[in-house]
Amino acid sequence: MSRIPDLSTAVWRKSSYSDGGDNNCVEVAHNFPGLVPVRDSKTPTAPALLFPATAWRAFVAFAAGR
Repeated sequence: MSRIPDLSTAVWRKSSYSDGGDNNCVEVAHNFPGLVPVRDSKTPTAPALLFPATAWRAFVAFAAGR
């Protein structure tokens, strides 16, 4: 049994802080309860990084200075 989720159904969105280039973005998927997959748009077929949703929220809050 694999513990790695099937990301073929991931709905990816680009970071609003990316510079607008098509291939220079961080993308995240939010359609996995409790988990946030993150990938580099330059290599969308490479493995994604997987973060617990609580850790991702803490990271985003820290990065935003909150």
